Amino acid sequence: MKYLQDYQEEAQTALFNNTGAFFAFSTIQFNEQKKDSTKYINMGAGLICPENNVKELIERLNSIYKSAIKKDLKENGAEEIIKRELYNHECFYTGDITDCVNKLKDYGITVKEIQTIYNKEFPNANL
Repeated sequence: MKYLQDYQEEAQTALFNNTGAFFAFSTIQFNEQKKDSTKYINMGAGLICPENNVKELIERLNSIYKSAIKKDLKENGAEEIIKRELYNHECFYTGDITDCVNKLKDYGITVKEIQTIYNKEFPNANL
């Protein structure tokens, strides 16, 4: 089963290429990729963007994120996504669904839905 990032990756890469954004985690990496006479903004988490493209980058990243959620829900369905995230966040091991709830807040999936799937799936979980 795909993860949310799998639905975003191709569109994000194209966006970075189109806006001149790149990742740099050191001065050396930044200097290797920067273009002279371009002012850059550090967007956080190593993402660097030309100042004149920041607004477009933010808006399109948000759009890509929302589109990816819709694709994930369409292809996998809420129940399978909940299971995926419960296992991914080791909720059956910890007995705590908080990380799963936080991960799925933008999906429109409720705590009650997550708890219901947790309770249903718990007997099958390999602990």
